[in-house]
Amino acid sequence: MITNDFAPGSPCWLDLGSPDVAGTAAFYGGVFGWTYEAMGEDAEGGMFRKDGKIVAGLGRLTEEGARSAWMIYYSVTDADATTQAVQRAGGTVRVAPTDLDDWGRMAQYSDPSGGQFAVWQPGRTRGVELVDQPGTLCWTELYTSDAAAAKEFYGGVLGWRFGDMAVPGGEGTYSLITPSGLSEDRMHGGLMQLDERDLTLTGGRAYWHPVFAVTECDAAVSAVTAHGGSVQMGPADAEGVGRLAVCLDPSKADFVVLAPASG
Repeated sequence: MITNDFAPGSPCWLDLGSPDVAGTAAFYGGVFGWTYEAMGEDAEGGMFRKDGKIVAGLGRLTEEGARSAWMIYYSVTDADATTQAVQRAGGTVRVAPTDLDDWGRMAQYSDPSGGQFAVWQPGRTRGVELVDQPGTLCWTELYTSDAAAAKEFYGGVLGWRFGDMAVPGGEGTYSLITPSGLSEDRMHGGLMQLDERDLTLTGGRAYWHPVFAVTECDAAVSAVTAHGGSVQMGPADAEGVGRLAVCLDPSKADFVVLAPASG
């Protein structure tokens, strides 16, 4: 469960870099019913809202050679100390800790296998305003070629605890992530080891993606394809989890839609 009390180590924000801001805004509006609010008349970025509440950010992709992708931010109490921990653990600092007015302080990193993520030290803004509801973030997920190394890295940097479960069908192990000091009902994500050959979006590098809750998975998939997106996997039922599909938006940014299992 993701909540918006944003305990340290839990997801608190996400934003998307896209080469086509207007087209991307229209796509997610069609799929999730989000409305887009530009930050200024000439701004190349802004906020997505659901039922009037902020659920994500959107900006123009400016990094040369980068792919369009969602960036997930995790709450920390000290972005500078986290940056030092990332460096000690063998990660890379992509964006050094930076103040965003009085909203908060952010930094972006890559883990040793290339998985990109970010942290947010809250100021006036703690994070998104709506989570764990249809059309909002409900889970985060890492695909990596080295699960053991990922556990060691993120456990040391963000204090996460991990619990392993067998993937239905005997197709490997899925590791559930819980922030330090919280009970298992506050699990917010998972990681799964895949062969580098299966990490096709990134040429073998690890990558994170968001999972968005939906009421009906098949209807969400139909909306994805109707608005120019595509489906990598599914829809499929996952025992005890729900019905899900791995999707790509028109700029090939990946995300998952999940209709959670009842009860």
